[in-house]
Amino acid sequence: MKLIIGSDHGAVDLKEEVKRVLKEEFAEVEVEDVGTFGTESVDYPDIAEKVCTPVANGEADRGIVLCGTGIGMSMMANKVKGIRASLVSDLFSAEMTRAHNNANVLCMGARIISEYMAWEFTKVWLSTEYLGGKYAKRVEAMMNYEKNR
Repeated sequence: MKLIIGSDHGAVDLKEEVKRVLKEEFAEVEVEDVGTFGTESVDYPDIAEKVCTPVANGEADRGIVLCGTGIGMSMMANKVKGIRASLVSDLFSAEMTRAHNNANVLCMGARIISEYMAWEFTKVWLSTEYLGGKYAKRVEAMMNYEKNR
């Protein structure tokens, strides 16, 4: 699996921690970091686009975006055609966003959750398989709406 990760300046430390643990516990996942790499202010839409475009184009399997609250990143991520991004702040949502909604981008907020919880959400999100079945019809309807508008 190839995963693209990116954050704005407000979540760069959380991004680095998630990357560190990913390399330790999910060695089979190829991780590409598209920035930012410091605390100098950057615009989150630019980072979200760098993460989401390769996911939408099939160049990567999934993406993770982080900012202060996760809200801005999730809003921008969902503007990219083909992206199903979900902002999570609990384990159940992290699981259901994959199982029921086949989310391909995980969004988290560094000012909202701890490093420990960010890792727990990431672990659940990466480990949960999409159930398909009755959920496939719903995901297809969502994607058809996007395609036809």
